[in-house]
Amino acid sequence: MTGLTDISELLLSRIRDVADYPEPGVVFKDITPLLADPAAFTALTDALAEVAGRTGATKVVGLEARGFILGAPVALRSGLGFVPVRKAGKLPGATLGQAYDLEYGSAEIEVHAEDLSADDRVLIVDDVLATGGTAEASVQLIRRAGAQVSGLAVLMELGFLGGRSRLEPALAGAPLEALLTV
Repeated sequence: MTGLTDISELLLSRIRDVADYPEPGVVFKDITPLLADPAAFTALTDALAEVAGRTGATKVVGLEARGFILGAPVALRSGLGFVPVRKAGKLPGATLGQAYDLEYGSAEIEVHAEDLSADDRVLIVDDVLATGGTAEASVQLIRRAGAQVSGLAVLMELGFLGGRSRLEPALAGAPLEALLTV
């Protein structure tokens, strides 16, 4: 793979559309074929690790659950620490939480605050940017833990859901990079 176009084509070719999942009318973007292909998974990891380098990240945060799958190898490839952001109640010990609204209801995410410090510049990694609620909450959570947000990187942005416009004010100038926009 020599360019972004080649990488984009490879990644897109390994993402499967699943109609009417998880409910009628929704087309789910299944990344499991991409993860099962070592060449595609390596290309994805390398591309996200380049973002980590460009943003000056010192740590990578992965958002539960697919952000763990993508973020951990990016951290490893970049020589950075990995910090999971989990759904409330999943981390042992003292945590810092951030609630956020969903279309119907609310949710909360948590992090071990001691895993982040004022010296950290954090790249947030996830698989998909949809409406931006979870990503926005993670930006707030990282800042409340005392760290800086160096950027947010996703495999795929669902542009029609408007997550970017919701997130840009919260990112306050930190880059939002999507390898694919659908």
